[in-house]
Amino acid sequence: MPTRITAAVCGALTLTALAVPAAHADDDGTRGAYRAPGLGRAAEAEAPYDLDVTFSAVKVAKAVKVGPTGHHSTTVTYKLTHGADVDITAEDFLTGPYLYRGAYGSPDNTLFGNKPATCTATSATTAKCTGKIDVYPAQGDLLNSEAGTWKGAALAIAYNGQDPDGDDFDITKVGYADQGALATTKVQRASKLTVNASPEPVRKGRTLTITGKLSRANWETRKYAGYATQPVKLQFRKAGTSTYTDVRNVTTTSKGELKTTVKASADGHYRFTFAGTGTTPAVNAKGDFVDVR
Repeated sequence: MPTRITAAVCGALTLTALAVPAAHADDDGTRGAYRAPGLGRAAEAEAPYDLDVTFSAVKVAKAVKVGPTGHHSTTVTYKLTHGADVDITAEDFLTGPYLYRGAYGSPDNTLFGNKPATCTATSATTAKCTGKIDVYPAQGDLLNSEAGTWKGAALAIAYNGQDPDGDDFDITKVGYADQGALATTKVQRASKLTVNASPEPVRKGRTLTITGKLSRANWETRKYAGYATQPVKLQFRKAGTSTYTDVRNVTTTSKGELKTTVKASADGHYRFTFAGTGTTPAVNAKGDFVDVR
């Protein structure tokens, strides 16, 4: 019996055109409750057989930066190895990657793709597959607390002519393979950083006030919000040069705001730069040019 029937119940939907996505919240309030007709129903009593398929060489981006709304997607490639009796060219053979957070056997959350992966045979029993992970934060795909490290996995389903919606659907004739801990990535709350230097222009030796704000996606309110008490560096690039140099460290307020002062010395650009954290990517503000007279 497959080690994770739950993945078939929760993930098979995104790999097949035979099913229609349920709402992102069940009646009991749980999120990401995808259901594959027949597969989930029959799994209560019986199970698909172990499909002779394994996965390896999974490659995914080091980080998936997700804003507060919209559609966010990342590509995953992997090697699929199968038995000689598995027909990966069949119309009802489906495979795809997914990400999960927490324990493989009982994940806190999973993220799948909208469509099955596409595979190209590289030998009689191997194929190179390419799929996507699709994320819709405004539809409840993520909680803020879920930012951080996720693991990569892949699954495959061979329906073998079985119709999940048919009255004579026999799940024991469906093959299923699921494998976790194949890669790691970070699912991060997208960040923004602004800067403004004033007054402009300014006389040499006068005081410049540099302000800005560091914010990151809040997946629950669907907006950007200030990132509190974070270390940020103020940098300066003299006109005619291409390199920024550090000026001083500044810490964001409880609202993510930044403020500091410097003495105007020469024409150039000021910017704030944030090194990032495990939950939030690094970001640079677009430099603000100051004309010193």
